[in-house]
Amino acid sequence: MSHHKVRITVNGTATEDEVESRLLLVHYLRETRQLTGTHVGCDTSNCGACTVMLNGRTVKSCTVLTVAADEAEVLTIEGLAADGELSPVQEGFRQCHGLQCGYCTPGMVMAATGLLLERESPDEQEIREGIEGNLCRCTGYDMIVDSVRWAADHGGAGEAATAHADGRI
Repeated sequence: MSHHKVRITVNGTATEDEVESRLLLVHYLRETRQLTGTHVGCDTSNCGACTVMLNGRTVKSCTVLTVAADEAEVLTIEGLAADGELSPVQEGFRQCHGLQCGYCTPGMVMAATGLLLERESPDEQEIREGIEGNLCRCTGYDMIVDSVRWAADHGGAGEAATAHADGRI
């Protein structure tokens, strides 16, 4: 099996690892970096449980080879909180009960964060379209929409995500 050295900044920390050329980013994050907040759901890019930010844009990490993320910046759910404080999106999910079983939550939070980086004050339809690539089998989405709306009214995407998108981390 072919191996490659990759340098990836994950949640603001520079990393360097030797990886198999076929290793998916989701498995790199979970197994090599021990960041298990990014979930493996379907392995087909349908569910969005593996959503992270790659160079300021949301991606489904089950569709990205780790070698393709060489020299990139990755932000995961673990990197959203700043100075021990939840990001506005994370707090919105807490305040508005935007989760039930929690399996889809990290990917949903990352998708919502990406949406709020693009649109500061999305309406309900824009929120629904912004999270449509992420599936939730528990909530019916109404509380998720309320959570994103709450976040938009209370700080948007948050400092960590904004810094990531602006290339400051």
